[in-house]
Amino acid sequence: MTEHTEHIVETDRLGRDFKVRDGVRRRTVVAVDDLSIRIEAGEAVGYIGANGAGKSTTIKMLTGILVPTRGSVTTCGLRPVADRRRLARQVGVVFGQRTQLWWDLPVRESLRILAAIHSLGSAAERERTDELVERLELGEFLGTPVRQLSLGQRMRAEVAAALLHSPRLVILDEPTIGLDVLSKQRLREFLLAERRLHGTTLLLTTHDMGDVERLCDRILLVDRGSLVFDGTLAGLSRTVGADRVLVVDLAEPTPDLLDVPDTRHLGSEGGGLRQRLAFDPDTTTAARVLAALSGRAEVVDLAVEEPDVEEVVRRVYAARR
Repeated sequence: MTEHTEHIVETDRLGRDFKVRDGVRRRTVVAVDDLSIRIEAGEAVGYIGANGAGKSTTIKMLTGILVPTRGSVTTCGLRPVADRRRLARQVGVVFGQRTQLWWDLPVRESLRILAAIHSLGSAAERERTDELVERLELGEFLGTPVRQLSLGQRMRAEVAAALLHSPRLVILDEPTIGLDVLSKQRLREFLLAERRLHGTTLLLTTHDMGDVERLCDRILLVDRGSLVFDGTLAGLSRTVGADRVLVVDLAEPTPDLLDVPDTRHLGSEGGGLRQRLAFDPDTTTAARVLAALSGRAEVVDLAVEEPDVEEVVRRVYAARR
């Protein structure tokens, strides 16, 4: 018997066109083209691409804001446009640059209004609110009007608002934009825990590659409305031959290690005390590189840096142009 896997998002040759005026003429712009994807329950997926790649248009079709020009889409087993009200109970959305809170009301009142909108019973509302207040550390500003919150505080409140009704799918559109390092880390840790504790499916669109690296175990890369990669971050790096970097701290200043097999020397610091060597993970390993240089210098510490995601994406785009 074949095990049934639930698809939280499923699209089949999905497309969306827009008519735009170019001077006196009208022309058709294809925003999303022939998009076929599946996202399973409990996955954390990064949906990435350059500005204008079709990410926001896709999100709007998944949530029923836009009607597809062609193809089909289901979200949480529902038709986003026809079943939009039912879908609203299954999906939570966080927009980094837009709010779903009431600007002049305290955070506590916004959460109460949203609980009523989602028809949460008093016991369910109290239990879920208490959980989110504790895990997102909202207690200190629950009574503060939203307009008086710092950006970091507001984003934590936005996440609480989006997750109050325990949605099966959470769509995060640039959730950490403008946040400081500590606020980003706090939000990422919460989202990881939410997925672990409740099996929540995450779909993340962002330009912050730190979000992708820390939150997502699968990447969908789109270019000009079309899907060009579906896989892991490591797989994306291998697709374009992106190097890893071995950073070594040496016991004493050492001339640049230019002749270590299967490496490129990227630079030195501190008169040669720290050196950076790039290598292709498909042809060698960090252990082999370390073994090769150990006869040349004494290594006291080391680190391996993964490929820069933005550089990997740039290479994918460059190869398609």
